[in-house]
Amino acid sequence: MTQFTRLLKTRTLALVLCAASSGAGAWGNHTLAAYRAFENMPEVAKAAPVAAEPLDVFLKAQEKPIEALLREQEIWAISHVNAYPPRPAALAFTADPSRSDEARRKAFFMALRIAANSKFTLYFQDDAKNQAKPQDGSPPLDNGDVSTLPAAKASPYKYFALKPGDKVAPLQVVASASYEPDYGLDINVWEDSPGDWGKLYGFGKLPFGNPRLSFSTQAPFHMGFYHEDRILYLAAPFLKRTFPLLRVNQYAGLAALAFKTGHDYWGWRFTGLALHYVQDMTQPYHANLSPGSSTTGLLWTNALSMGGFPKKRDETVTLLSNRHLALENYQGRILQQADASGSARAINQALGNSAADAQYPAWNAFYVRDVVAKESYDYGAQLANHIVEAMPGAYVSDPKFDFGAQGEGIDLPSELAKQEASKRAALEASVVELMGRFGAHSRNAVRGILKAAGK
Repeated sequence: MTQFTRLLKTRTLALVLCAASSGAGAWGNHTLAAYRAFENMPEVAKAAPVAAEPLDVFLKAQEKPIEALLREQEIWAISHVNAYPPRPAALAFTADPSRSDEARRKAFFMALRIAANSKFTLYFQDDAKNQAKPQDGSPPLDNGDVSTLPAAKASPYKYFALKPGDKVAPLQVVASASYEPDYGLDINVWEDSPGDWGKLYGFGKLPFGNPRLSFSTQAPFHMGFYHEDRILYLAAPFLKRTFPLLRVNQYAGLAALAFKTGHDYWGWRFTGLALHYVQDMTQPYHANLSPGSSTTGLLWTNALSMGGFPKKRDETVTLLSNRHLALENYQGRILQQADASGSARAINQALGNSAADAQYPAWNAFYVRDVVAKESYDYGAQLANHIVEAMPGAYVSDPKFDFGAQGEGIDLPSELAKQEASKRAALEASVVELMGRFGAHSRNAVRGILKAAGK
């Protein structure tokens, strides 16, 4: 049993379920999926190359417009983001052309209330399918050059440096940036977080999870429990303190401003950052507290635990975490199959299929909550059922197994390939369906941002 699981089992049911979910990412590497989602979208794939530009250049050139935008965004968040804690007045971004680039950048991070040590390196991530490289042979980068978090063991992802002025395809910029919020941007921003900045940001204490575990501290920005039963909010009001809606609107607004003012590199880069949270919410385990569980069942399990019978609670926690991690293992490994055959081919086609884009409402400020999260929440029970039916029971139905501690090296696509086709067909169809939504919502977000920018 991992230390994380032991910590979970000391909390009430609703809290541990959130914490169990916070241990995993949504869709693994967003960049690989984003390349497939945009490679046939003319607005992105055929957009003219842009010149890489350091963040400091954009911030210095547009200090006054950024000041006005962040002020407007704060007013909007206070009025429209549920349970939003207003930003302390001292953190407002104020134009000051006399300060250093470092001071200006720090002020910008603190006004957004993101990690003060965020990198924002000039880089792009390679496309595993096409193996695109910069023409000038820019050197590869280490994980630590782009992220404040440790790399996964044997990470297959490749990063390449860009110099100021290098021409880069918007597809590479937006796809690479769509994974960037998982590089530490939302880490330790809470009052009880390690480090200094969280104590200044005014978000309060971490609403769920363990504040000493970095992945837990980003979870409330990457998960959105907007559509649970009202009684669960009464039992666990902290569920309302999830903020992907905030991050989407912050970065989408910055993207539109960058495009309007001729900083197209940062237009695409901020677009990618906004997309990350939209894409996270296409994962039902990020929008549904406990996919496949009824409200009555959750409350009964919690009552048993509080009455001194925690076994059911502990098992529920473990199984929820295992299914979340197993889904990510399955989807992530398929995306890494660069040969685009079999299941990989079906997923790649779904990601790039724009036929369903128009079935959704036009992009708006609440799209990630009202459209993406609602769709994912409603799909949770069906997905959980397909996971249980198709995947080996030892991984997803046995509470004695901990996928987080024991799952390294498991290759679920290979294991499922050995099973009867009928047993895995429904799960494969579900993942294809979810990747189709990933692509559609990503493209609709890009259309909305470009429209807001007048492009």
